[in-house]
Amino acid sequence: MLAIIEAGGKQYKVSENSVLKVEKIDGREGEEVIFDKVLLVVKDGERMIGNPYVEGAKVKATLLKNLRGKKVKVIRYKPRKNYRRNKSHRQWYSLIRIEEISV
Repeated sequence: MLAIIEAGGKQYKVSENSVLKVEKIDGREGEEVIFDKVLLVVKDGERMIGNPYVEGAKVKATLLKNLRGKKVKVIRYKPRKNYRRNKSHRQWYSLIRIEEISV
């Protein structure tokens, strides 16, 4: 079984028992998370396409960890003006394991 879900404004192709890195989800480690914004479900070769979402379709997942990504440095520079600014950012993300896809 295969599904395409929407999480954090992005779309992800998921299957059962897959581990996925998504935008940060509030919750504790080991907690169950349910995604109800399912765009497409493929079950036994049959496709169910949503308009925009498939009615009654849910994807259950388990929150494994909340982590931070690599540091991204942002440097602004203007030549001949003595203007330099350094900023950095580390984005939060969550690791989830897809447990069940139901329609």
